[in-house]
Amino acid sequence: MEFLNTSIGRKMIMAVTGGSMILFTIIHLLGNSSIFVGPSGINSYAEHLHSMPLPIIVAFRAVMLALFVVHVIYGIQLTLENRVGRTSQYALKANRKATFSSENMIWTGSLLFVFIVYHLLHFTFRSTPGLKLVTDASGHFDVFAMVASSFTSFVGAGIYVAFVAVLFLHLYHGIQSFFQTIGQANDSTLPTITTVGRFVALVLFLGFASIPLSILLGIIKG
Repeated sequence: MEFLNTSIGRKMIMAVTGGSMILFTIIHLLGNSSIFVGPSGINSYAEHLHSMPLPIIVAFRAVMLALFVVHVIYGIQLTLENRVGRTSQYALKANRKATFSSENMIWTGSLLFVFIVYHLLHFTFRSTPGLKLVTDASGHFDVFAMVASSFTSFVGAGIYVAFVAVLFLHLYHGIQSFFQTIGQANDSTLPTITTVGRFVALVLFLGFASIPLSILLGIIKG
């Protein structure tokens, strides 16, 4: 436990929890992209997920919630510690290398928290106003119709595109921080790591944003 009381320890926990959530985000995008196949694609994907044993679903959600909560708590702690312990000379030097993404991680993280709550209320608990719920003859939810109806307006699509832009900013710096924390970033590898981080963040942004935009523009028809 003493390890967790050190700055290095908390950074390592941040790296592990953050890396786990990045992996989940990539898998989540792959699953969501099945909507481009049509109703059968995403409906089959959703049915496969809900057919898993309930204990597994509950355990997975509990683990993801724990990872998220720990990531948030330690992120806030490290941000506050850095601000308190930073001298004016160090601040001047750090700000020269800082980016908008790195300077606003706590704010992009906070916005992502708001989005995750909204996203869960929207598609997991299906409790947001105006959500179109359609069931088939077996009583299963038509996920394709639900998603398609959510993004036919500029407001619905715009909310999601705006928040995945926030995700891009958070990952833009977060992926680089992950490799720095695990000791893989140095003067020779940092440019490559930075480029890879930007690329992964951009791919995730374009992947997630393409779904609401494709529905809004009529490329995917509900």
